[in-house]
Amino acid sequence: MRVTRLGLSKDRLAASTLAGAAAPLTSWPNDFVVAGYAAMGAELDPTPLLERLTARGARVVLPVVIARSAPLIFREAGLSSAYQPDAAGIGAPPPWAQALRPDLILAPLLAFDRFGGRLGQGGGYYDRTIRALRVAGPLQVVGFAFAGQEVERVPMDEQDERLDAILTEKGYSEL
Repeated sequence: MRVTRLGLSKDRLAASTLAGAAAPLTSWPNDFVVAGYAAMGAELDPTPLLERLTARGARVVLPVVIARSAPLIFREAGLSSAYQPDAAGIGAPPPWAQALRPDLILAPLLAFDRFGGRLGQGGGYYDRTIRALRVAGPLQVVGFAFAGQEVERVPMDEQDERLDAILTEKGYSEL
């Protein structure tokens, strides 16, 4: 799936823009907290969507790895020049950025299916985080990916958390 995603990423800018435009903004509140991510490698870039959401009043947070076996926390995004490596070595908002609970998570992935299955990078960060946040209250999880990352069925076990919807350059679908 990494090779597939790499092949799909040749038109990443156009696909990211189309996916951002396909988001159902009228069904999402204007003043909510959305967790995005900084696209790495061949991931679909949520920046165009995050910019649209910010213009509507949403607060954008980004994931921070505190410890390899712990759920992610989300800190308010700001100037990327202030980002610092987190426990996984990924640039993230610094400790003084406000930590917020997201209402909606845009989840990066390697593969997805129409049953809510999501194949991540293998670290379990999003699964642990989504599970913990769902226990605490309502949460919407939207997979953000190239349409070509869809597979017939993602293998799932009791540790895996399902997506509520998928957003690709071809549109938005609730699952």
